[in-house]
Amino acid sequence: MSTTRPVKLSKTEISRALSQLPGWKLKGQKLHREYKFADFVAAFGFMAGVALVAQAMDHHPEWFNVWNKVRIDLSTHDARGVTALDVKLAQSMDELAGRQAGK
Repeated sequence: MSTTRPVKLSKTEISRALSQLPGWKLKGQKLHREYKFADFVAAFGFMAGVALVAQAMDHHPEWFNVWNKVRIDLSTHDARGVTALDVKLAQSMDELAGRQAGK
């Protein structure tokens, strides 16, 4: 069984990805975003949805939650930086946050 390791994206690739991820920025060697929800239940519901996606991807965020805010940093530790996995998870998070806001 061959396992392909994620490859760290170049600065150009990260810039291109960020242009498609409104609200996200590069902070250090990580994609960073802060979400604000109506209340704690909405924030926690978002986190629960992300947890299912992240587990399926076997790629887990660094995050912090206080009441209605969720702060997220994404990087791929094996690659020591941002990879396509981080971009894909960020896209999924934005989709889930959009659904949460639409409720």
